[in-house]
Amino acid sequence: MNKNWPHNGQGGRDSGVEGAPAGRVSEEGRPPDELTRLLPNRLDSTPYLSPDDPAVSPYNLWTVRIVRILTVVLACIAFLWWVLLLVSAFVTPPGLHVRGSPFFAFGYASIALLILVVELLFFAAPSRSARVLSLVSAVLLLADTIIILAVHKTRHEEVWVGVASVAWATLVAVWAIVADRTVQWGKREEEERLTGREETRRTLLEWSEVLLSSLALGLLAVAVFLMTCTLTLRALDARLGPPGERYWVDRDKYQIHLYCHGNKLDAHGNKTTTVLFEGGEDAVEWGLWQFAENALQNGSISRYCFADRPGMAWSDTSPSPLSMSMATDALSETLSRAGEEGPWILASAGIGSLYSRIFSSRHNQEVKAILMIDPLHEDLLSRVGDAGHGFYLWFQGVISPLGLGRILGAIVRGRSAADRIWGRASYQSGSTIFAKLQESLVADSLSKRDVVSSRVIQDRNTPVVVISSGEKIRRDSEWEEKQRDLTHITLNLEDWDIVDKAPHQVWRTFEGREMIERRLRKLVKLAGRG
Repeated sequence: MNKNWPHNGQGGRDSGVEGAPAGRVSEEGRPPDELTRLLPNRLDSTPYLSPDDPAVSPYNLWTVRIVRILTVVLACIAFLWWVLLLVSAFVTPPGLHVRGSPFFAFGYASIALLILVVELLFFAAPSRSARVLSLVSAVLLLADTIIILAVHKTRHEEVWVGVASVAWATLVAVWAIVADRTVQWGKREEEERLTGREETRRTLLEWSEVLLSSLALGLLAVAVFLMTCTLTLRALDARLGPPGERYWVDRDKYQIHLYCHGNKLDAHGNKTTTVLFEGGEDAVEWGLWQFAENALQNGSISRYCFADRPGMAWSDTSPSPLSMSMATDALSETLSRAGEEGPWILASAGIGSLYSRIFSSRHNQEVKAILMIDPLHEDLLSRVGDAGHGFYLWFQGVISPLGLGRILGAIVRGRSAADRIWGRASYQSGSTIFAKLQESLVADSLSKRDVVSSRVIQDRNTPVVVISSGEKIRRDSEWEEKQRDLTHITLNLEDWDIVDKAPHQVWRTFEGREMIERRLRKLVKLAGRG
């Protein structure tokens, strides 16, 4: 045992002054006053203190204090960056547009901020476990940085915002290791100077702090691991190319995917009528694409095209806010860049019918007919723009980088890249969720105004066909009323069909597909005679 170690908790030596605080007397032996040195001189380490004395603290060292100040500064910067990315999901500031899922950049910003918060909360309780967990996070974040930069598609989608966010999170994780190691060194240094040896025991409070910090950093390491797995899936999915071409729109801010199939000219050299499909709640590729191919093979139509709305399938996301009118402008620009001029028959489903109606009102001369499959009415946009629905979409987006459903789907259910991009698992994609969130945010305001305006300027002679879901009508009387109203958007109603046993996606039943194809064939012949 160190001969200078205090055995009785009274400073380890006789104070020489009765009633004076043990271990806290001046060199002359008088009681302490305002001029008395509270800590022993570094050159004179004989008057050792108790390890539990508050004066035994790593904060005595300027190095530790500077590290803490720098950590606070980094936390402030991380918070500002986090707030900026949070706001950009609703209103995108200039230069902060992410072409893929903005939730990935937000996720990395959240990881960086939480690491710094944990470091500050438990700054004076360094531990090996905290350093190991921070090292694991740093290695995974470095791997994410490499993946984003190495794969063209992820680099295109994340742009500088995502790259900066993941690189920032990597540096923060490394800084947490440096800060924790510095505090550990300062703690040992002060214990050896003030108590005579490095303290190996911990108080209950210190053990609690170590446990909480390790638990928090462990959860963050798990979150980073899941994000790495999701990013790896995105990189693997990049090998599946789009069937069509992608075109820059909106002053080259993002790209829209367009696919066309069929003959532009008939046997007599005349332009054929092209059916322009617009998806509903899902991408066109999920169901309607196969229907269009079958209709083409059956000779019901001669040619068809479809474009993915921003954020859906192979199209990039657009800056926020994005109204239906703005999305329609992107479609018009895409068709123009691709050299597609119509004439068009618009075939749309669900909420996609609203986009088609806006497109029709702006291209009255080129649009020869409108076919709507269980369309959504503008008066029901309040259901899409409900605040609770919007918050649910935002929460889904925030946790989407963890990819729990996508990872399990790939491992357990054998989900393919096509499933994740446009198929049955596409609703789990961060870009798709963001597209739905953008749609919800302005559904009952900007978008509703766009649709109401389009109804006023719509050509009243355009032929219209409405095909409704019998199941939906039976469940929702308001839906039936609005379906009836949509038959009057022009003065030229060709047919209103109710497919009795069909769901909202009418084409998923044989009777529904037969009805849609029959009406399309009729409209194509009608457009040919015109």
